[in-house]
Amino acid sequence: MIRLLQSKILGAILLLVLIFVIGIMGFIIFFEYTFIDAFYMTVITITTVGFGHLHPMSAAEKIFTSSLILSSIFIVGYAIKVISEYILSKSNIGNLREKKVQEKINKLHNHVIVCGYGRNGKQAIHKLKAYKKHYVIVEMNEEVIERFYDEKHLFVHGNANEDEVLIKAGLERASTLICALPSDADNLFIVLSARQINKNLKIISRATEETSYQKLKLAGADNVIMPDKIGGEHMASLVVVPDLVEFLDNLSVSGEEDSIYVEQVPFEKVCPSGNEQAIKDLDLRKKTGCSIIGYKTPEGEYIVNPEPSLILKKDSKLILIGRPNQIESLKQLYHV
Repeated sequence: MIRLLQSKILGAILLLVLIFVIGIMGFIIFFEYTFIDAFYMTVITITTVGFGHLHPMSAAEKIFTSSLILSSIFIVGYAIKVISEYILSKSNIGNLREKKVQEKINKLHNHVIVCGYGRNGKQAIHKLKAYKKHYVIVEMNEEVIERFYDEKHLFVHGNANEDEVLIKAGLERASTLICALPSDADNLFIVLSARQINKNLKIISRATEETSYQKLKLAGADNVIMPDKIGGEHMASLVVVPDLVEFLDNLSVSGEEDSIYVEQVPFEKVCPSGNEQAIKDLDLRKKTGCSIIGYKTPEGEYIVNPEPSLILKKDSKLILIGRPNQIESLKQLYHV
């Protein structure tokens, strides 16, 4: 809406400039006025202030001046209307939009809060959207919010360092917080504040410097990601073990139907009755075609390629691999 009004304002300004140029050039070319006299006549004609004329006007001058007055009345009136709408939209419509977004946020539970909508923040949002996770973005740059508002994101405008802003984003009801700001100091402050507000919150933070990793961990971050380090290690791995890295790159977890190859399934999905049982009793390979490549214990320990005799415990998770159609069968069977 505001973008549309901004384009209308530009059009109105161009029309005003055009009518002003036409007036000046008309008085100069057709009636041999000097530039100053032509400028003066155009101003008093467009503004309709009613000052006296420089000399008695001919019939042609009267027709031209009358046409200029009528044209300027419509153009000036249009410009005033557009500018007024824009001023009102910046205050009233903006407030109404913010209120509507806040109402939606207040209804969310177990959602994800992403602090910062930069490069890493956008990548995180893309993944969350693919998995149909509810999320709220905290962004301080109002221009960024305005630019991406049409994409139906839930934005909270403000500094994520402030507790009030995090609470406004529903931190007390959220399941996860992603700190994707470029400054390690800002991320550290957010982690400290968020951990105090929500003890059960899972916090994932971005870090740039090696020295920030341990500090963020001590502050309460569950996971600390260093994008630059990961990128460098990935490029080096393409030199050392290129085929292995390319294979792992193809194990997509993007959440798109035609490219999912790896999926995690919680205990309550594969054992809806709640009874603990062995992996071999599930017979997942026969039912879905997927293979179990990992197991996460309730204590958080990972077991690679678990034995068929392993007993699944409550609050554990299975990690499976399969082709897209096999993963789809898994989803349909266990409602993942």
